[in-house]
Amino acid sequence: MDLVVRVVEVKGCCPVYKVGDSFRLEEGYKLVSDIPLCMHALAALMPFYNALRVSSPDKWGLAGRDSPEKAYLQCMDPEAYTGGGTVVFEVVTSKSEV
Repeated sequence: MDLVVRVVEVKGCCPVYKVGDSFRLEEGYKLVSDIPLCMHALAALMPFYNALRVSSPDKWGLAGRDSPEKAYLQCMDPEAYTGGGTVVFEVVTSKSEV
């Protein structure tokens, strides 16, 4: 199952992403994007992407309070200390995408 990763919030000032940006992981390993990607985003996603392709985000403690079919992750830039931007990502399977 494919994953769609969307930017839903930017805390601080991210030089790469803006709210609404998105990219996809197709067939479990093909990264597809029309925008530049930041390694912080990929590092945050890496531990979970296979699990999210095959099981519900609530099983991994990643589900949204009001959206159990959506997972939420954030990049690893601690903007309060670096002056950069912490980005929050929403991850859905392409099957559950609306």
